[in-house]
Amino acid sequence: MKSVLYPDSTGYFGRFGGRFVPETLMTPLLELEKAYLKILKDSDFWKEYQRILSHYSCRPTPLYEALRFSKRAGGGRVVFKREDLNHTGSHKLNNALGQVLLALRLGKKRIIAETGAGQHGVAAATACALFNFPCFVYMGETDIRRQSLNVYRMELLGAKVISVSSGTFTLKDAINEALRDWVSNVDSTYYVIGSVVGPHPYPLIVRNFQKIIGEETRQACLREYGKLPKSLIACVGGGSNSIGFFYPFLKDKVKLYGVEAEGAASLSLGSPGVLHGSRTYLLQDRDGQVSPAYSIAAGLDYSAVGPEHSWLKESGRVAYVKVQDQDALEAFHHLSEDEGIIPALESAHAVAYAEKIAKQFSQNDLLAVCLSGRGDKDVEQVQKRERRKA
Repeated sequence: MKSVLYPDSTGYFGRFGGRFVPETLMTPLLELEKAYLKILKDSDFWKEYQRILSHYSCRPTPLYEALRFSKRAGGGRVVFKREDLNHTGSHKLNNALGQVLLALRLGKKRIIAETGAGQHGVAAATACALFNFPCFVYMGETDIRRQSLNVYRMELLGAKVISVSSGTFTLKDAINEALRDWVSNVDSTYYVIGSVVGPHPYPLIVRNFQKIIGEETRQACLREYGKLPKSLIACVGGGSNSIGFFYPFLKDKVKLYGVEAEGAASLSLGSPGVLHGSRTYLLQDRDGQVSPAYSIAAGLDYSAVGPEHSWLKESGRVAYVKVQDQDALEAFHHLSEDEGIIPALESAHAVAYAEKIAKQFSQNDLLAVCLSGRGDKDVEQVQKRERRKA
């Protein structure tokens, strides 16, 4: 199990991961790895990080049992890990605060980030405002249009949002442009990657900043119910909320489900290849060219996935499934109506799958779902879609 729980010294989870980058990025990556391994043993860093999470980000987030939604689904008791109540409205701030604090330790002067749904961009902009860094966020034109509220939030926080008009105008292309920026400005710039993707050590760093989600869930289940859940369910785009949720349970007898969008299901429909600096599963054609992804949820609209997820798929530890847009939209409405909780469309994919499989469990079984973000950002998009259909 060690290869599942920790990448090896070269950053591989089994045959996935590594560093597939231009020579100009090897030095900053090695510098980052060295600094990160050092701060792993630095109690002062972690005390400061925990203080900020507690007093600024409002952690721990609660575990909430959804009684009416559970009744609708039938079978098991559905409990939600409420990352939507984390400051800025999603799990993304856990990682952004940690990485910007690390950039401060490294003496960097400038922060860049990429974003799809805008939640990581907002989190990065928030962390930069807190630590007084200039912040530049790359975002595809398509995502800028459908996530205009988050674009304005980033601008309010002092970040400059840079529109990307290449490729599919979505997250994949935003990452490409952020990497180009980093290559040109490695001495002054720290790249805050938003998910468990990219070259080593990023998948490790992001996973470790997000594992607090699963750690808190584990503690809350044992404290409040005296047992672990039978199953964990989380959405998967790049895969940071799900890895953070799953990681503390990997050695337990708990069923783990990663839920992809049907039009961006790299684990369900893709094959191994290299994208954005690591070997992983991705959507590609016969010639190895990256195939476009599509999801109603901008944060799932990515043609690949983090390398640790690829290893967990091949090892059989996690079952990866896919959900259609319409099912996610129905779950978006069901949770809103039943519990007064409007989920992010990304999270709604996990909610939909929980609703689908709940009947397979007994009434005493717990199904824990990571509610990775709130849906304020998606309300206008859903409203416009439904008006077009009316």
